[in-house]
Amino acid sequence: MRSVAVLGAGSWGTALAVHLGRLGHDVRLWGRDRLLVDDMRARRANAVYLPDIVLPDRVVMTPSIDEAVRDMELIVSAIPSHGCRHVMRGAAACVAPHATIVSATKGLESETLLRMSEVIAQELGPARPVVALSGPSFALEVANQLPTAVLAASSNEGATELVQAEFRGPHFRLYGSDDVVGVEIGGALKNVIAIAAGVVEGLGLGHNALAALITRGLAEVTRLACAVGGKRETLAGLSGLGDLVLTCTGSLSRNRHVGVELARGRTLAEVLASMKMVAEGVRTTGAALALGARHGIELPIATQMAEVLAGRSDVRAAVGALMIRPQKAEAEARS
Repeated sequence: MRSVAVLGAGSWGTALAVHLGRLGHDVRLWGRDRLLVDDMRARRANAVYLPDIVLPDRVVMTPSIDEAVRDMELIVSAIPSHGCRHVMRGAAACVAPHATIVSATKGLESETLLRMSEVIAQELGPARPVVALSGPSFALEVANQLPTAVLAASSNEGATELVQAEFRGPHFRLYGSDDVVGVEIGGALKNVIAIAAGVVEGLGLGHNALAALITRGLAEVTRLACAVGGKRETLAGLSGLGDLVLTCTGSLSRNRHVGVELARGRTLAEVLASMKMVAEGVRTTGAALALGARHGIELPIATQMAEVLAGRSDVRAAVGALMIRPQKAEAEARS
């Protein structure tokens, strides 16, 4: 069993640390909040994010990034997208040359429009393989050992196989892929569509509308993923359709929750202030539109959500704008 560092003591990082500890790995779980780390040490649980989940004895908490990553063969990054570069830069000096990095964050860097694997490679260098971990996976369900299937994607086949082997468990199955672009774009953009799904739910627009939104949302995500180098078939799999359906319909979805609350008349600031966890879709919306503009890709759902999030439009006007768009053939021409 390899030793593993998990960076990020939010719900997803904690769930992955718990999962790996149960498998028999020695895990160092790093959190930036020393008070939270101390409380987790005392309680053997994360009272803020996963209060009912007991940390296995093999999971050791630390507020020191150097201590967390030093000599580790596997390093899992479960840091919100806006903090990924800063944390990786701080850890770089202590990351072993032979380490494999697992990116478990679904988002884009707002300033550069880079995917998380690209950010990690810039900060740690191209020699260390990066594996993107993505798919339909609520942290609470993983922590509760409910059946989950995800994707491990890397251009390095050996690194993909390593992650598949080390993360596999009785309730956790991993498929492999070499389409890192498609996997990461699917994981990031589904959060934007999930905000829109929450709006549909919050307005009580019905199952017809939700099904249409998810389907057209998938088309939108696929368009962008293919434009930046992803494979169309990847978006029909776990990290595309699978993750999209889960995030748009599941009650544990934080991005869907944002949409529901916006539809109920709350401001974005009020919604975010009431949440403990990060809703990645809020930041990703603007980045997705910028990336779409760079590649000449139309993203109508993301465009309307950006208007709502910025306060330039209300939710009903956004839905109306989508409904009155010019009609066209469903199947899009492929280049």
